[in-house]
Amino acid sequence: MNSPIQKILFGSPGTGKSFKIDNEIIPKTLKIDKEKHPENVIKTVFHPEYTYGDFVGKLMPLTTSDGKVEYKFYEGHFLKALAQAYTNFLSKKEEEEVKNVALVIDEINRGNSSAIFGTIFQLLDRREDGWSDYGINLSDLEFQTIIGLIGFRRVGEENKIPTYSYGKHTSGRKLEEYQEVLSKINIKVEKSKVIGSSILIPPNLSILGTMNTSDNSIYFMDSAFKRRWDWEFINWDKSVPPPGTYGGAKNGTFNKEEWLSFIRKLNIFIKKYHAFIRGIEDKQVGEYFIKERPVTAENIQNKLMFFLWDSVFHRDKRPLVELLGVTRDELVTFGDFTKRHNSFVEKIININ
Repeated sequence: MNSPIQKILFGSPGTGKSFKIDNEIIPKTLKIDKEKHPENVIKTVFHPEYTYGDFVGKLMPLTTSDGKVEYKFYEGHFLKALAQAYTNFLSKKEEEEVKNVALVIDEINRGNSSAIFGTIFQLLDRREDGWSDYGINLSDLEFQTIIGLIGFRRVGEENKIPTYSYGKHTSGRKLEEYQEVLSKINIKVEKSKVIGSSILIPPNLSILGTMNTSDNSIYFMDSAFKRRWDWEFINWDKSVPPPGTYGGAKNGTFNKEEWLSFIRKLNIFIKKYHAFIRGIEDKQVGEYFIKERPVTAENIQNKLMFFLWDSVFHRDKRPLVELLGVTRDELVTFGDFTKRHNSFVEKIININ
């Protein structure tokens, strides 16, 4: 199984972000065969009217054939992807690799991401093994929907507690009697209800987003939300920045000590220009802003520099112009900035 990908591809419209996801990341990196297993790719598009209910699930009225109105819970795109990843985990045979699932969110900045993700936001922090760092609670309705989607069938009740059949077990059993099965996906149950915050994103669920940086009708994405994603910039001319030359190895990587020294000086630089920044406390960089070790040139270019460009100095680029010693006309787009990553890092390192 590959490590999960949690990445937003960003750049100008028409640069091939969705094409790269469909034709490179999904089939080649995640090894998902969309023809044989279309259920392993779930796609959605965020827009101003898209809600948490569309993403996770919501009750909707349904008129029956006899004219009565009933309410049915419809799972959203995230719940569908999560259940499919759980299903693949449980159906894996010993000698097989667990099949990956991709949740693709186009135009992720055209919806109110904070409201859409809601509590799901907590799941975006991942451990080294790919599971979520922290779990969340789901409502009984959401949990029962997941249980149904992964193959549990409610067959009756025992002392007012639902009983289910699953797999080879055709007779009704309480969910806790299936704990051996559910523990494979880190879910703990008692009296057919999930215990505590035990809903986690598994390592075979990747989440991919696209974003147009030039879109004027976008919602603000806060720093805490941005930190939980990897970022990949795709320039209009397909050009890529030069290789990194910084760090002790001079290959564009920082070990832990080098990274800590670098962000200390970066925060000195940010504080120096506090007059240009709204909310200075939220605009400084912590050790785990980038969790990967060593910190690579790709991390610096795509995640850190975009954070500075889009969040810290989004109102005025003069601090970056002064730091790099260029004219404002030489630093018009983020593509101009990221190509100067070697100069940027060197200037920060040399701050006293």
